[in-house]
Amino acid sequence: MPSLKLGVPKGSLQDSTVELFARAGWRISVNSRSYYPAIDDPEIECMLVRAQEMARYVEHGGLDCGLTGNDWIIESGADVQEIAELVYSKTSLARVRWVLAVAENSSINSVKDLEGKVIATEVVHITQKYLERNGVKARVEFSWGATEVKVPKLADAIVEITETGSSLRANRLRIVDTLLESSTRFIANRAALSDPWKREKIDSLAMLLDGAIKAYSRVGLLLNVRRADLDNLLAALPSLRNPTISQLSDPNWVAINTIVEEKTVRQLIPKLKAARAEGIVEYPLNKVVY
Repeated sequence: MPSLKLGVPKGSLQDSTVELFARAGWRISVNSRSYYPAIDDPEIECMLVRAQEMARYVEHGGLDCGLTGNDWIIESGADVQEIAELVYSKTSLARVRWVLAVAENSSINSVKDLEGKVIATEVVHITQKYLERNGVKARVEFSWGATEVKVPKLADAIVEITETGSSLRANRLRIVDTLLESSTRFIANRAALSDPWKREKIDSLAMLLDGAIKAYSRVGLLLNVRRADLDNLLAALPSLRNPTISQLSDPNWVAINTIVEEKTVRQLIPKLKAARAEGIVEYPLNKVVY
């Protein structure tokens, strides 16, 4: 039986990736003692790999495909094929930022003030390119972790990843500039894509993972309304596409099925009720595929 070698990011993205696969239809079971998670698909072999290394292993064929941040693809310089952008991170459905940060009381207020300074970061290549673009010469040191605590005693500034900036503020750091905005990418080995079976499997994975991402922030709505009130109700009803309208057994009534942004529901349901809708049901979604 053919098999697809899939890299699952170990570390900060691990739990959210396993949850995403579950919503897409694949159950991944991670054992803390093994780097080879079980998956309920005999055609897929999983391996836990650090996101920082994922693109390199995909490029060289150790893995057929995997998930990692666009930041680590850039940092490694790996030649891989991007299949899909999947906008999710450790705690949210949002992109992350690599930012230049300094101590709150630092005299550094722009990249130009870094001349001759020391910068600590995990993304040495990205930081060096940033300095080159701005015509600044500074020493960039690789940080093995706990980067926030290195300012100001061990470094004048850091380049660190952030979702909300809360960790930086907690460590009394101030953001000076954003170097890069990044999101998770589903990537594949170029040779693997030349295999028709692997290409089809990879494309199916990408489609369903993307559908699961789109479903995170949406819900379905079912409701009934008199045909005479239909136009007024539709005017109040946003939808992903035109809503589905079905005739009920009573010719004076129709049923409506639609998909809306979950954050709008608390304002929307009272409006629908005011438009004389009845039997309103909200239900969760696992996948939304266009």
